[in-house]
Amino acid sequence: MTKTKKKKQTEKLYCPYCGRMAVLRPAKHVYGSQNLDPGNYLYVCSGYPSCDSYIGVHKKTMRPMGTLANGDLRHKRIEAHRALNQVVNSGIMTKKGIYIWLQNRFGLREKDMHIGKFSESRCEETARECKALLEQHTKRKQTVSNKTDLAA
Repeated sequence: MTKTKKKKQTEKLYCPYCGRMAVLRPAKHVYGSQNLDPGNYLYVCSGYPSCDSYIGVHKKTMRPMGTLANGDLRHKRIEAHRALNQVVNSGIMTKKGIYIWLQNRFGLREKDMHIGKFSESRCEETARECKALLEQHTKRKQTVSNKTDLAA
C-alpha cells in the first residue's frame, strides 16, 4: 500500500475580486477531465465557481505563478504570452532577451517581470510592444532584401 502525500497550502492568498481566501486545489477542480496531469494544482478563490478567479502553481514549490486572475485577465495574459512567443519564434530575441528588453521598457524590477503578475493594461502594453518590435524587424528585413535586389 502506498501513502499519498496531501499537498499543503503554502501561501495565504486573497482574491482581488471578492476578497475571499484562495485555496489550493487539484487542477481538475477547475478543468475537470481536460486536466491531463493529475499533479497540477491551482490556487482557486474559495468562492469558485461564482468567482472565477485562480492561478496555477509551480509543481515543486506549490507557490503561485502570479496573482489570481478572472477570465478576462487570464485571456489577456495568454495573449501577452503569445506575443512574446512570436518574437522568440521569429528569432529576433531569446526568451530571456525579450523579458529583459520589456523589463527595461516598462521600468520594472526583475522580480516583477512576470506575465502572471501583470494587469490587463500591462498585458495589452506587452502585446503592443511585441507587435511593434515584430513590425520593425519585418520592415528592416524588407529594406535589406530590397537593397540586395538592387545591388544584383
